Amino acid sequence: MGDWNQCIGTLSEGARSKLADMLDNVNCGWRQLANIVTEQPRFQCSEKEMTCCSLQVLTATGSPGRYLLEKLSERTCTLGFLLECLKKMEHHDAVQYLTDVIEPIRITEEPQTQHAAEGGRVVLVCKASGPAPIDYQWFRGKEEVLGGSGPELVLGPLTLAHQGHYICRVNRRDNFTFSKWAQVRLVRTDGSSAGATSSFSPSLETGVHIVHQPQSQAVAEGESLCLECFAEANPPPQYQWYHNKQPVPTGKDRTLRILCVTTADRGQYSCKVFNLYHEVWSNPVLVKIDPGSCIDASFREENHGKNMPLRAPMADVHEMTNLLRQLDFKVVSLLDLNWQEMHSAVTEFLLLLDKGVYGLLYFAGHGYENYGNSFMVPIDAPASYTSDNCLWVQDVLQRMQERETGLNVFLLDMCRKRNLNDGVPPQPGQLKVTANIVFGYATCVDAEAFEVNKDDLSNGIFISFLKRRVMEDEKVTVMLDRVAEDMGRCDITRGRQALELRSNLSERRALTDRIQSSGCPETASARNLQWAIAHVLPDSRNLQFDCGVTVQLGFAAEFSNVMIIYTRILEKPKDIESCSAHLTDFTEGLDLDLKMSNQETLLDAGSLLPLEILQPTELPGLYTRLKGLQRLRKELTFTVCLQYQYTNLDEEVQERQTVVVGKPLVSKLNLYEPRLPRSLSASVSFDFHSFSQSSSFPEGFGSSFPDTENSSIGSASTTWSYYSLQPGEYKGSISIPVEDDSRAVFDSDLPQPLTSSKSLPHGQVEDHTYRFSNMQNYHSY
Repeated sequence: MGDWNQCIGTLSEGARSKLADMLDNVNCGWRQLANIVTEQPRFQCSEKEMTCCSLQVLTATGSPGRYLLEKLSERTCTLGFLLECLKKMEHHDAVQYLTDVIEPIRITEEPQTQHAAEGGRVVLVCKASGPAPIDYQWFRGKEEVLGGSGPELVLGPLTLAHQGHYICRVNRRDNFTFSKWAQVRLVRTDGSSAGATSSFSPSLETGVHIVHQPQSQAVAEGESLCLECFAEANPPPQYQWYHNKQPVPTGKDRTLRILCVTTADRGQYSCKVFNLYHEVWSNPVLVKIDPGSCIDASFREENHGKNMPLRAPMADVHEMTNLLRQLDFKVVSLLDLNWQEMHSAVTEFLLLLDKGVYGLLYFAGHGYENYGNSFMVPIDAPASYTSDNCLWVQDVLQRMQERETGLNVFLLDMCRKRNLNDGVPPQPGQLKVTANIVFGYATCVDAEAFEVNKDDLSNGIFISFLKRRVMEDEKVTVMLDRVAEDMGRCDITRGRQALELRSNLSERRALTDRIQSSGCPETASARNLQWAIAHVLPDSRNLQFDCGVTVQLGFAAEFSNVMIIYTRILEKPKDIESCSAHLTDFTEGLDLDLKMSNQETLLDAGSLLPLEILQPTELPGLYTRLKGLQRLRKELTFTVCLQYQYTNLDEEVQERQTVVVGKPLVSKLNLYEPRLPRSLSASVSFDFHSFSQSSSFPEGFGSSFPDTENSSIGSASTTWSYYSLQPGEYKGSISIPVEDDSRAVFDSDLPQPLTSSKSLPHGQVEDHTYRFSNMQNYHSY
């Protein structure tokens, strides 16, 4: 069942747009909803807000219904309350749609392949959960089975006409899903299948027959365990897994999965398979878990010198970004920043922090430490760099604390070797006694960090362990202590790298803390808008060429300054034998590797994104990865070059179209420009030194006034997230990977599990130059 206590803002972008369309009508629409929600005074819209709703129709993409939903989302209206209001309005279509989204149909029991003798009887079972009414319809191949309109399909007496593949469609009004295919085969008395010559299938009298036995495994602590046992039987078999002769409560399927194993999961496993008439046991298997071999991969010691390129920071920030989004953080992730870009990004980030906010900064890349002062190294630092060329960690931490944040988590995943080129270090100001700082180093003083090389990817040792614990509902210091213990049990780094923690945290603050409404909605709106400006993606579009070919052009964000552009051929005339669409002639200033452009797979283009995020996945396409968007000084333009060949003609024909998509993602912030020290709500000066190469900002701001107070911005590989816990509180995180041995994470305010947020369509934010420092000064009440 779905969680109806969630805020409206947890709905996907598509679901909110669909609901808005249903509410954009006169007879049963947004005006009626606005009147009904006033049953709770905090949801009442002012006269000015109702006027703003009406004016939305004056713009091409405006939606009064969407505007109202965003307002309700700001005030933490729950999905359950929205459903009750829609029912009182008797808006049946919206009630049905919202119910289908929150409580989709889930098939709980799939039909199983059956074997039976001619003249016998089989029962195919398909069961589903979800709100009533749920209807069933069975199919044999593409033909409906007469009378097959229930969860059980009884076939018999069996003849050759019953043999074939069956599937069940489960639907609730217009929403439906299909079961897996199940095959019905007749078995002769000699044991051979009817219509087959070689495959053996058990007859009805043989009872339950295990066709796939589980296998013994050796698994590293923290990895996933998967055991499988597959059986054929009539009636369909049921499963129960046992661990050391004790039943596993969740082991009631053919596959037993344990996502993150510990030493407590080692031992003997077996599976009992049974139905109404028979019971058999699988072969017992042994699972070994070595606590000392948590990482089954080679490692490389990091040279703290800047001339040593690092492979791990990009993968580290990508994984941290995804985890923080699941915790409802708004993340900004930036890769490969120079000094000015890092400086500007941190300045913008600090403007988003305020009283009660959780600030999280994660840094991965090159770094060093002299006399207790740590520095993150940007990509443009000279070979003999000093503190003047780098970003000073203690200064950033002090500036964060001056924002009166509720929690500051700073995690540095970098080397801490001395820099002999640096002279007298700067002296940081005195930190306030606020009991809100958690400071973590991935390695000890005068020690180096390590990467783990596995397949084509690398991870830093610290992230390899942190990602297994970061989503635990524990006090931040408790969670990090467990990470330190895990690292201490790893043979690879024992005696070479150990996590060092410093903390004055006196309250139970966890990254999983729930977001609470702020007492000042204007502040939340400002933060959300600020974050949204840096995460605008161009709209997907279809290009029509004179030859009749339609090319789809799509965009996806891998990081806040890295964008994927893909082209797909949607339609082509029959007389065109082959065609492809390539991208060329990009705006100057971008970091574009021509060898990795127009590739057939995302992996070949150098991307870490899963293919599933680019729909539809069944169509082949070409992918181009654009890096360094923060250096884009004017609108992004490029040419789509269509090359095609007609049937029976040898010559290849070419057509070209120029495309202009504005300034996408973080390019709107013009991070290449110097920032003047400025504060949002207090006279605080920001004097930063330098940032490193990669960063990630947490996402979550909406187009106008999103539902949560989360925002994030970062540089060099940085991830930031924000959350609001109490009136005036907010949560934020930043992670920054750099081409260095350093990695840093800051977290201020208590974060709540957050869902990954989508970037705004390009058309919803005008293509002007934006800076967070240009926003109106808001104060928390």
